[in-house]
Amino acid sequence: MAIVALITACQTVATNNAETAASKKQNLLAQAGFKFIAVTTPKQQQAVSQLAQGRCSAVKHNGKLYYVFPTTKKDQIFVGRQKQYNAYKQALAAQQGQQQMAGTPVYTIEERAGPQNVEVEHFGGFGPMGVDALGNW
Repeated sequence: MAIVALITACQTVATNNAETAASKKQNLLAQAGFKFIAVTTPKQQQAVSQLAQGRCSAVKHNGKLYYVFPTTKKDQIFVGRQKQYNAYKQALAAQQGQQQMAGTPVYTIEERAGPQNVEVEHFGGFGPMGVDALGNW
C-alpha cells in the first residue's frame, strides 16, 4: 500500500511540476507578444493535437512562418511571428539565468523551432483559427 501511495504522490508532483512549467511558459509567451487564439472546430483540434506539447512549433501558413504553442488542454493556442518568438527566447533565457543565480536547480530542454533548427511543417488547419485576422505584425 505504501508503495502505491508513493508512486501516486510522485505522479501528482510530476504532473503539478509540468503544469507549473507550462503556465510559466504561457506567461512568457503572452509577455513576448504572442496572440491567444481559441481552437473551436474539429479540424483545428486535429491540427493542434499534432503539435509538440509544452514547446513552440514552427509552422507555415500561406507562405508565412508562425510559432505555435498549444495550451495543456489543447483548446487554445498562442501564436507569434519571428519577433515574438525571439522575445520569448530571450525572456526564457533570462528566467533560467535568474534561477541559476538564486541557486535553484534548472532542468531545461533546449527549445528550438524555426528554419535553422527544425523542419517547418505546413499547417493546413491554421487559417481558420484566426491568424489571418491578426494582420502583419
